[in-house]
Amino acid sequence: MILLVDLCYEKDSLSQYEFVHPIFDTLKRSGFSSEIRHFTELERRERERFDRIVLTGTALKDNDFAERIDLFSWLAECRKPILGICAGMQVISAVFGGQIVPQPAIGLEAISIIRESALLGEPREIEGYHLHNYGVTLPEGFLLLAGKPGEVEAFCHPARPIFGIVFHPEVRNRWIIERFAGLPF
Repeated sequence: MILLVDLCYEKDSLSQYEFVHPIFDTLKRSGFSSEIRHFTELERRERERFDRIVLTGTALKDNDFAERIDLFSWLAECRKPILGICAGMQVISAVFGGQIVPQPAIGLEAISIIRESALLGEPREIEGYHLHNYGVTLPEGFLLLAGKPGEVEAFCHPARPIFGIVFHPEVRNRWIIERFAGLPF
């Protein structure tokens, strides 16, 4: 069972239909079960029953989650596979000592995968859909998977199954969500 953590400004917002439900639908079509919980309502005992966690994206001007990073401190100790998408990547970076920085992008852009990984595969160029005002700095010790220093497109923790991507695979590249759900961690 996969937990989708809704990072939208409020529970059941209209943004959920654009940023959370497409991930839920992709997982369902691929045969994976998931449940959605808003980040403000997530309790420890509830988190424990899930096998994997996806931190979803939000709308362009929806940054409430960034003002409440303390609600995500549990990620530092979590041993479950985690995928952060856009805002989710920002949360992971902030929890692990990186910074959320201005990096506006809207639309399809080329993404240079520079390091092989279980999530993104071999180095190559792919096209991904961006919709964000902010990116991240690479947290200390994390590995850059795609992009370049100062423009992080994807990263991973070197020893734990924690991944972050700034683009939206629920729009294009649904295979990334499917791969995350099926990887044998």
